[in-house]
Amino acid sequence: MAERDAERAEALLTRVRALEQAIGEIGTTLDETNTCRELAAFAARHLGAATAVDLATEPGAPLRRAAHAEPTASDPEPVDPSGGTPAAHTRPLAPPAAHQLSVPLAVHDETPLGAVTLSRTGGGPFSGDEAALLRHAARLAARHLAHARRLAATEDTALHLQRALVAEPGRPHPNLEIAGGYLPAGPRALVGGDWFETVRLHFGRSLLVVGDVMGHGLDAAVDMNAYRTALREVAATDLPPHRVLRHLDSVVAEDDARRPATCLLVRVDPARGAATFASAGHLPPVVFGADGSAELVDLPVGPPLGTGVGGYEPTTRPLNPGDTLLIFTDGLVERRGEDIDVSLARLAALRLPADSGPGQVVDEVLRRLGAHGAEDDVAVLAARIRARAPQ
Repeated sequence: MAERDAERAEALLTRVRALEQAIGEIGTTLDETNTCRELAAFAARHLGAATAVDLATEPGAPLRRAAHAEPTASDPEPVDPSGGTPAAHTRPLAPPAAHQLSVPLAVHDETPLGAVTLSRTGGGPFSGDEAALLRHAARLAARHLAHARRLAATEDTALHLQRALVAEPGRPHPNLEIAGGYLPAGPRALVGGDWFETVRLHFGRSLLVVGDVMGHGLDAAVDMNAYRTALREVAATDLPPHRVLRHLDSVVAEDDARRPATCLLVRVDPARGAATFASAGHLPPVVFGADGSAELVDLPVGPPLGTGVGGYEPTTRPLNPGDTLLIFTDGLVERRGEDIDVSLARLAALRLPADSGPGQVVDEVLRRLGAHGAEDDVAVLAARIRARAPQ
Protein backbone atom coordinates (compact mmCIF):
# COMPACT_ATOMS: atom_id res chain seq x y z
CA MET A 1 0.00 0.00 0.00
CA ALA A 2 2.75 2.42 0.99
CA GLU A 3 4.68 1.54 -2.15
CA ARG A 4 1.62 2.25 -4.30
CA ASP A 5 1.06 5.61 -2.57
CA ALA A 6 4.69 6.52 -3.17
CA GLU A 7 4.37 5.64 -6.85
CA ARG A 8 1.21 7.69 -7.09
CA ALA A 9 2.86 10.66 -5.39
CA GLU A 10 5.83 10.43 -7.75
CA ALA A 11 3.50 10.25 -10.75
CA LEU A 12 1.62 13.33 -9.51
CA LEU A 13 4.87 15.23 -9.00
CA THR A 14 5.97 14.33 -12.54
CA ARG A 15 2.68 15.59 -13.92
CA VAL A 16 2.92 18.87 -12.00
CA ARG A 17 6.43 19.45 -13.35
CA ALA A 18 5.18 18.78 -16.87
CA LEU A 19 2.33 21.25 -16.37
CA GLU A 20 4.82 23.91 -15.25
CA GLN A 21 6.91 23.26 -18.35
CA ALA A 22 3.84 23.54 -20.56
CA ILE A 23 3.17 27.07 -19.25
CA GLY A 24 6.67 28.14 -20.23
CA GLU A 25 6.87 26.30 -23.55
CA ILE A 26 3.45 26.82 -25.17
CA GLY A 27 2.29 30.22 -26.40
CA THR A 28 5.61 32.08 -26.33
CA THR A 29 4.52 34.21 -29.30
CA LEU A 30 1.29 35.51 -30.84
CA ASP A 31 1.87 33.44 -33.99
CA GLU A 32 -0.70 30.65 -34.49
CA THR A 33 1.61 28.28 -36.33
CA ASN A 34 4.35 28.69 -33.74
CA THR A 35 1.92 27.95 -30.90
CA CYS A 36 0.74 24.77 -32.64
CA ARG A 37 4.33 23.67 -33.16
CA GLU A 38 5.10 24.27 -29.51
CA LEU A 39 2.08 22.20 -28.48
CA ALA A 40 3.07 19.33 -30.80
CA ALA A 41 6.68 19.35 -29.60
CA PHE A 42 5.63 19.39 -25.93
CA ALA A 43 3.22 16.47 -26.33
CA ALA A 44 5.64 14.37 -28.39
CA ARG A 45 8.40 14.88 -25.84
CA HIS A 46 6.42 14.34 -22.65
CA LEU A 47 4.02 11.65 -23.85
CA GLY A 48 6.32 9.74 -26.17
CA ALA A 49 3.89 9.78 -29.09
CA ALA A 50 3.58 11.20 -32.57
CA THR A 51 1.52 14.36 -32.25
CA ALA A 52 -0.62 16.11 -34.87
CA VAL A 53 -2.29 19.49 -34.34
CA ASP A 54 -5.17 20.36 -36.68
CA LEU A 55 -6.58 23.87 -36.74
CA ALA A 56 -9.69 25.55 -38.20
CA THR A 57 -9.12 29.03 -39.64
CA GLU A 58 -12.63 29.98 -38.51
CA PRO A 59 -15.60 28.27 -36.77
CA GLY A 60 -17.07 25.55 -38.97
CA ALA A 61 -14.19 25.58 -41.45
CA PRO A 62 -12.39 22.32 -42.37
CA LEU A 63 -9.41 21.45 -40.21
CA ARG A 64 -5.91 21.84 -41.64
CA ARG A 65 -2.68 20.31 -40.38
CA ALA A 66 -0.90 23.09 -38.50
CA ALA A 67 1.90 21.11 -36.83
CA HIS A 68 3.32 17.61 -36.43
CA ALA A 69 6.04 16.23 -34.14
CA GLU A 70 7.60 12.82 -33.61
CA PRO A 71 9.13 11.63 -30.32
CA THR A 72 12.93 11.55 -30.37
CA ALA A 73 15.24 8.88 -29.01
CA SER A 74 15.74 10.94 -25.84
CA ASP A 75 12.02 11.13 -25.12
CA PRO A 76 10.65 8.88 -22.35
CA GLU A 77 9.61 5.42 -23.45
CA PRO A 78 5.96 4.47 -22.96
CA VAL A 79 5.51 2.68 -19.67
CA ASP A 80 4.48 -0.99 -19.62
CA PRO A 81 1.31 -0.90 -17.46
CA SER A 82 2.00 -4.40 -16.13
CA GLY A 83 5.37 -3.30 -14.78
CA GLY A 84 6.97 -6.58 -15.93
CA THR A 85 9.14 -7.85 -18.73
CA PRO A 86 7.46 -9.33 -21.76
CA ALA A 87 7.60 -13.14 -21.63
CA ALA A 88 9.40 -15.17 -24.25
CA HIS A 89 7.26 -16.70 -27.00
CA THR A 90 7.79 -19.80 -28.99
CA ARG A 91 5.84 -18.41 -31.97
CA PRO A 92 6.04 -15.02 -33.77
CA LEU A 93 4.55 -12.13 -31.87
CA ALA A 94 1.47 -10.35 -33.18
CA PRO A 95 2.04 -6.80 -34.51
CA PRO A 96 2.12 -4.31 -31.65
CA ALA A 97 -1.16 -2.57 -31.04
CA ALA A 98 -1.58 1.04 -32.15
CA HIS A 99 -3.14 3.52 -29.74
CA GLN A 100 -4.59 6.98 -30.35
CA LEU A 101 -5.73 9.80 -28.10
CA SER A 102 -7.45 12.96 -29.35
CA VAL A 103 -8.67 16.01 -27.43
CA PRO A 104 -10.22 19.28 -28.66
CA LEU A 105 -8.30 22.56 -28.82
CA ALA A 106 -10.73 24.41 -26.60
CA VAL A 107 -11.00 26.20 -23.28
CA HIS A 108 -13.73 24.44 -21.29
CA ASP A 109 -17.06 24.71 -23.19
CA GLU A 110 -15.92 27.11 -25.92
CA THR A 111 -16.16 26.13 -29.57
CA PRO A 112 -13.05 24.07 -30.39
CA LEU A 113 -10.43 25.76 -32.56
CA GLY A 114 -9.22 22.35 -33.71
CA ALA A 115 -7.87 19.12 -32.24
CA VAL A 116 -4.63 17.52 -31.08
CA THR A 117 -4.11 13.79 -31.68
CA LEU A 118 -1.51 11.42 -30.26
CA SER A 119 -0.50 8.13 -31.91
CA ARG A 120 1.92 5.46 -30.77
CA THR A 121 2.58 1.83 -31.50
CA GLY A 122 3.38 -0.61 -28.74
CA GLY A 123 2.92 -0.33 -25.01
CA GLY A 124 -0.44 0.01 -23.37
CA PRO A 125 -3.21 2.52 -24.10
CA PHE A 126 -2.81 6.10 -22.93
CA SER A 127 -3.28 6.42 -19.18
CA GLY A 128 -5.58 8.80 -17.37
CA ASP A 129 -2.62 10.93 -16.30
CA GLU A 130 -1.43 11.18 -19.90
CA ALA A 131 -4.90 12.18 -21.08
CA ALA A 132 -5.13 14.82 -18.35
CA LEU A 133 -1.74 16.28 -19.30
CA LEU A 134 -2.73 16.45 -22.98
CA ARG A 135 -6.05 18.15 -22.15
CA HIS A 136 -4.23 20.73 -20.03
CA ALA A 137 -1.69 21.46 -22.78
CA ALA A 138 -4.48 21.71 -25.38
CA ARG A 139 -6.48 24.14 -23.22
CA LEU A 140 -3.35 26.25 -22.67
CA ALA A 141 -2.65 26.38 -26.41
CA ALA A 142 -6.31 27.16 -27.17
CA ARG A 143 -6.29 30.09 -24.77
CA HIS A 144 -3.20 31.57 -26.48
CA LEU A 145 -4.66 30.96 -29.93
CA ALA A 146 -7.95 32.64 -29.02
CA HIS A 147 -6.10 35.60 -27.52
CA ALA A 148 -3.96 35.97 -30.66
CA ARG A 149 -7.05 35.88 -32.89
CA ARG A 150 -8.88 38.49 -30.84
CA LEU A 151 -5.84 40.75 -30.93
CA ALA A 152 -5.45 40.24 -34.69
CA ALA A 153 -9.13 41.11 -35.23
CA THR A 154 -8.77 44.27 -33.13
CA GLU A 155 -5.66 45.34 -35.02
CA ASP A 156 -7.31 44.64 -38.36
CA THR A 157 -10.33 46.78 -37.40
CA ALA A 158 -8.09 49.59 -36.18
CA LEU A 159 -5.97 49.47 -39.33
CA HIS A 160 -9.05 49.62 -41.55
CA LEU A 161 -10.28 52.60 -39.51
CA GLN A 162 -6.92 54.35 -39.84
CA ARG A 163 -6.79 53.72 -43.57
CA ALA A 164 -10.37 54.94 -43.94
CA LEU A 165 -9.37 58.17 -42.22
CA VAL A 166 -6.08 58.57 -44.09
CA ALA A 167 -6.59 57.00 -47.47
CA GLU A 168 -9.94 58.52 -48.39
CA PRO A 169 -8.99 62.11 -49.21
CA GLY A 170 -11.27 64.52 -50.97
CA ARG A 171 -11.41 64.31 -54.74
CA PRO A 172 -9.05 66.60 -56.66
CA HIS A 173 -9.91 68.00 -60.07
CA PRO A 174 -9.82 65.48 -62.96
CA ASN A 175 -6.77 67.29 -64.37
CA LEU A 176 -4.69 65.82 -61.53
CA GLU A 177 -3.77 62.14 -61.17
CA ILE A 178 -3.05 61.04 -57.58
CA ALA A 179 -2.14 57.95 -55.55
CA GLY A 180 -1.61 57.54 -51.83
CA GLY A 181 -0.48 55.00 -49.28
CA TYR A 182 -0.39 54.46 -45.55
CA LEU A 183 1.66 52.00 -43.46
CA PRO A 184 1.39 51.62 -39.67
CA ALA A 185 4.48 51.61 -37.46
CA GLY A 186 5.30 47.92 -37.01
CA PRO A 187 3.03 44.89 -36.48
CA ARG A 188 1.66 46.00 -33.11
CA ALA A 189 0.70 49.58 -34.03
CA LEU A 190 -3.01 50.36 -34.10
CA VAL A 191 -3.60 53.99 -35.06
CA GLY A 192 -1.50 57.13 -35.37
CA GLY A 193 -1.43 60.75 -36.45
CA ASP A 194 -0.10 60.63 -40.05
CA TRP A 195 -2.50 61.73 -42.77
CA PHE A 196 -2.90 63.20 -46.26
CA GLU A 197 -5.68 65.10 -47.96
CA THR A 198 -6.72 66.70 -51.27
CA VAL A 199 -9.07 69.68 -51.59
CA ARG A 200 -10.65 71.08 -54.76
CA LEU A 201 -10.12 74.78 -55.27
CA HIS A 202 -11.43 77.26 -57.86
CA PHE A 203 -10.16 77.50 -61.44
CA GLY A 204 -9.11 73.85 -61.70
CA ARG A 205 -6.57 74.04 -58.89
CA SER A 206 -6.16 71.41 -56.14
CA LEU A 207 -4.62 71.62 -52.67
CA LEU A 208 -2.51 68.64 -51.59
CA VAL A 209 -1.84 68.16 -47.89
CA VAL A 210 0.26 65.83 -45.75
CA GLY A 211 0.51 66.09 -41.97
CA ASP A 212 1.93 64.36 -38.93
CA VAL A 213 0.51 64.84 -35.43
CA MET A 214 3.20 64.39 -32.79
CA GLY A 215 2.91 61.16 -30.80
CA HIS A 216 1.14 57.89 -31.49
CA GLY A 217 -1.99 56.03 -30.52
CA LEU A 218 -5.65 56.93 -30.33
CA ASP A 219 -5.09 60.49 -29.02
CA ALA A 220 -2.88 61.30 -32.01
CA ALA A 221 -5.50 59.84 -34.37
CA VAL A 222 -8.25 61.96 -32.78
CA ASP A 223 -6.14 65.12 -33.14
CA MET A 224 -5.31 64.13 -36.71
CA ASN A 225 -9.00 64.05 -37.58
CA ALA A 226 -9.50 67.44 -35.92
CA TYR A 227 -6.67 68.92 -38.02
CA ARG A 228 -8.20 67.53 -41.20
CA THR A 229 -11.60 68.98 -40.39
CA ALA A 230 -10.17 72.42 -39.60
CA LEU A 231 -8.00 72.35 -42.71
CA ARG A 232 -10.95 71.64 -44.99
CA GLU A 233 -12.85 74.60 -43.53
CA VAL A 234 -9.90 76.98 -43.93
CA ALA A 235 -8.93 75.70 -47.39
CA ALA A 236 -12.48 76.33 -48.63
CA THR A 237 -11.73 80.09 -48.40
CA ASP A 238 -9.17 79.62 -51.23
CA LEU A 239 -6.39 81.42 -49.36
CA PRO A 240 -2.78 80.90 -50.49
CA PRO A 241 -1.09 77.92 -48.80
CA HIS A 242 1.02 80.00 -46.39
CA ARG A 243 -2.03 81.93 -45.24
CA VAL A 244 -3.96 78.66 -44.78
CA LEU A 245 -1.18 77.48 -42.46
CA ARG A 246 -1.17 80.81 -40.59
CA HIS A 247 -4.91 80.66 -40.00
CA LEU A 248 -4.84 76.98 -39.05
CA ASP A 249 -1.96 77.62 -36.64
CA SER A 250 -3.88 80.35 -34.81
CA VAL A 251 -7.02 78.19 -34.56
CA VAL A 252 -5.14 75.21 -33.14
CA ALA A 253 -3.08 77.34 -30.75
CA GLU A 254 -6.28 78.37 -28.97
CA ASP A 255 -6.84 74.74 -27.87
CA ASP A 256 -4.27 73.80 -25.23
CA ALA A 257 -5.27 70.14 -25.42
CA ARG A 258 -4.41 69.83 -29.11
CA ARG A 259 -1.07 68.24 -29.97
CA PRO A 260 1.31 70.10 -32.28
CA ALA A 261 1.62 68.83 -35.84
CA THR A 262 3.81 69.31 -38.88
CA CYS A 263 2.10 69.99 -42.18
CA LEU A 264 2.96 70.57 -45.83
CA LEU A 265 0.57 72.25 -48.29
CA VAL A 266 0.94 72.22 -52.07
CA ARG A 267 -1.42 74.14 -54.33
CA VAL A 268 -1.18 72.65 -57.83
CA ASP A 269 -2.28 74.79 -60.78
CA PRO A 270 -2.35 72.55 -63.88
CA ALA A 271 -3.30 75.41 -66.20
CA ARG A 272 -0.10 77.28 -65.29
CA GLY A 273 2.00 74.15 -64.78
CA ALA A 274 3.02 75.36 -61.33
CA ALA A 275 2.95 74.29 -57.68
CA THR A 276 3.03 76.58 -54.63
CA PHE A 277 4.38 75.13 -51.38
CA ALA A 278 4.17 76.12 -47.71
CA SER A 279 5.63 74.10 -44.83
CA ALA A 280 4.91 74.03 -41.10
CA GLY A 281 7.90 72.14 -39.72
CA HIS A 282 7.57 69.40 -42.34
CA LEU A 283 10.15 67.60 -44.47
CA PRO A 284 10.52 68.83 -48.07
CA PRO A 285 8.76 67.02 -50.93
CA VAL A 286 10.48 65.41 -53.89
CA VAL A 287 9.70 65.70 -57.60
CA PHE A 288 10.43 62.78 -59.93
CA GLY A 289 11.03 63.87 -63.51
CA ALA A 290 9.83 62.04 -66.58
CA ASP A 291 13.25 60.35 -66.76
CA GLY A 292 12.82 58.91 -63.23
CA SER A 293 15.36 61.19 -61.55
CA ALA A 294 14.49 62.79 -58.21
CA GLU A 295 14.90 66.34 -56.92
CA LEU A 296 14.17 67.61 -53.41
CA VAL A 297 12.20 70.87 -53.35
CA ASP A 298 14.07 73.58 -51.46
CA LEU A 299 11.58 75.62 -49.46
CA PRO A 300 11.49 77.68 -46.24
CA VAL A 301 10.19 75.83 -43.18
CA GLY A 302 8.01 77.51 -40.57
CA PRO A 303 7.23 76.25 -37.04
CA PRO A 304 4.84 73.31 -36.47
CA LEU A 305 1.13 74.03 -36.19
CA GLY A 306 -0.19 74.79 -32.74
CA THR A 307 2.61 77.09 -31.60
CA GLY A 308 0.80 80.31 -32.52
CA VAL A 309 4.05 81.79 -33.84
CA GLY A 310 3.18 81.77 -37.55
CA GLY A 311 5.88 82.87 -39.99
CA TYR A 312 5.02 80.71 -43.00
CA GLU A 313 6.33 81.59 -46.47
CA PRO A 314 5.30 80.38 -49.94
CA THR A 315 7.53 78.94 -52.66
CA THR A 316 6.41 78.40 -56.27
CA ARG A 317 8.12 76.20 -58.84
CA PRO A 318 7.17 74.69 -62.21
CA LEU A 319 5.45 71.30 -62.30
CA ASN A 320 5.44 69.81 -65.79
CA PRO A 321 2.94 67.17 -66.97
CA GLY A 322 5.69 64.51 -66.88
CA ASP A 323 6.69 65.33 -63.29
CA THR A 324 5.37 63.38 -60.31
CA LEU A 325 5.27 65.19 -56.98
CA LEU A 326 5.68 63.09 -53.82
CA ILE A 327 4.81 64.43 -50.37
CA PHE A 328 5.28 62.22 -47.29
CA THR A 329 5.62 61.98 -43.53
CA ASP A 330 8.99 61.47 -41.84
CA GLY A 331 8.47 57.72 -41.27
CA LEU A 332 9.25 57.18 -44.95
CA VAL A 333 12.87 58.33 -44.68
CA GLU A 334 13.92 58.68 -41.03
CA ARG A 335 15.99 55.89 -39.51
CA ARG A 336 17.12 55.65 -35.89
CA GLY A 337 20.63 57.04 -35.31
CA GLU A 338 20.86 58.55 -38.81
CA ASP A 339 21.11 62.24 -39.67
CA ILE A 340 18.01 63.47 -41.50
CA ASP A 341 20.13 64.92 -44.32
CA VAL A 342 21.48 61.42 -44.99
CA SER A 343 17.92 60.06 -44.99
CA LEU A 344 16.71 62.67 -47.46
CA ALA A 345 19.77 62.13 -49.67
CA ARG A 346 18.83 58.45 -49.93
CA LEU A 347 15.40 59.46 -51.25
CA ALA A 348 16.88 62.00 -53.67
CA ALA A 349 19.27 59.36 -55.03
CA LEU A 350 16.45 57.08 -56.19
CA ARG A 351 16.08 56.50 -59.90
CA LEU A 352 12.68 55.19 -60.90
CA PRO A 353 11.57 53.79 -64.26
CA ALA A 354 10.95 56.54 -66.80
CA ASP A 355 7.42 57.92 -67.03
CA SER A 356 6.36 56.30 -63.73
CA GLY A 357 2.82 57.27 -62.76
CA PRO A 358 1.78 58.23 -59.22
CA GLY A 359 0.78 54.69 -58.27
CA GLN A 360 4.08 53.23 -59.46
CA VAL A 361 6.04 56.01 -57.73
CA VAL A 362 4.33 55.27 -54.40
CA ASP A 363 4.92 51.52 -54.70
CA GLU A 364 8.56 51.85 -55.78
CA VAL A 365 9.50 54.41 -53.12
CA LEU A 366 7.88 52.41 -50.32
CA ARG A 367 9.66 49.26 -51.47
CA ARG A 368 13.09 50.73 -52.12
CA LEU A 369 13.23 52.65 -48.85
CA GLY A 370 12.06 49.64 -46.83
CA ALA A 371 9.04 51.53 -45.53
CA HIS A 372 7.17 48.31 -44.67
CA GLY A 373 9.58 47.88 -41.75
CA ALA A 374 9.70 51.55 -40.74
CA GLU A 375 9.80 52.53 -37.06
CA ASP A 376 7.14 55.24 -37.51
CA ASP A 377 3.87 55.61 -39.41
CA VAL A 378 4.23 56.36 -43.11
CA ALA A 379 1.80 58.41 -45.21
CA VAL A 380 2.62 59.29 -48.82
CA LEU A 381 0.73 61.11 -51.56
CA ALA A 382 1.86 61.34 -55.18
CA ALA A 383 0.37 63.63 -57.84
CA ARG A 384 0.94 64.31 -61.53
CA ILE A 385 -0.71 66.79 -63.87
CA ARG A 386 -2.61 64.95 -66.58
CA ALA A 387 -1.42 65.68 -70.11
CA ARG A 388 -3.94 67.62 -72.15
CA ALA A 389 -5.64 65.71 -74.92
CA PRO A 390 -4.64 66.88 -78.44
CA GLN A 391 -7.06 69.42 -79.83
